[in-house]
Amino acid sequence: MRKFFPPLILFFLLLIGWQALALGINAAYILPTPIQVIQKLWELREPLFMVHLPATMSVTFIGLGISIVLGLALAIAMDMHEGIRRTLYPLVIASQTTAIAPLFVLWFGYSIWSKVLVTVLMTFFPITITVYDGFQSTKREMEELMLSFNASKMDIFMKLKLPNALPYFFSAIKMAIPISIIGAAIGEWLGAQSGLGYFSKRMLTQLDGAGVFAPIVLLSAVAMLIVAIVGIIERIAIPWRKEL
Repeated sequence: MRKFFPPLILFFLLLIGWQALALGINAAYILPTPIQVIQKLWELREPLFMVHLPATMSVTFIGLGISIVLGLALAIAMDMHEGIRRTLYPLVIASQTTAIAPLFVLWFGYSIWSKVLVTVLMTFFPITITVYDGFQSTKREMEELMLSFNASKMDIFMKLKLPNALPYFFSAIKMAIPISIIGAAIGEWLGAQSGLGYFSKRMLTQLDGAGVFAPIVLLSAVAMLIVAIVGIIERIAIPWRKEL
């Protein structure tokens, strides 16, 4: 249990600092206290948990799923062929400008797909690059050893490169989860009829500071929970990682 003490101590120190700063400012519409945020979460628990949280999570999971498939496909293609890497790599980097995100609302309106595309835009890049780096980190000596035993490129990929890239894959997923939630919230800010981003924007127009912070705190808690679950799956799937 000792490993949990430092983050818990830091967490409570941050809460105390937040409370003191909010009391010093004495303007709840700018910076509410943690107690006010918790009270707001409790008061609005039904719309937040029953309507807006499911809407945001559906966007997050759909976008993250598309990003995983797209990112893995691009990483494998770039690893398999140098010409594909030279062609796709600049395009992957150029796609990371979020300035085109408002165009998704123009093209797809307030439907779920405008928010999903914003999420995909923000998350497929770290997955692609991190997994590609995992493939490239395979030791050349190991590849040469397998070639000396007449292993095919598919054998090298499945038995050497893929296991070697698994830790990178899980790191990319844990990195992409908070980004995907941010992407979903940004998409809802740009235009939506439900979701925690939409709810936060609506509270902002009412100068309700606690209402603005409540969905942010809720999203942070959900992100930490999902990352923890992925961490458990990672320890089960690749128990050898601690040996690396």
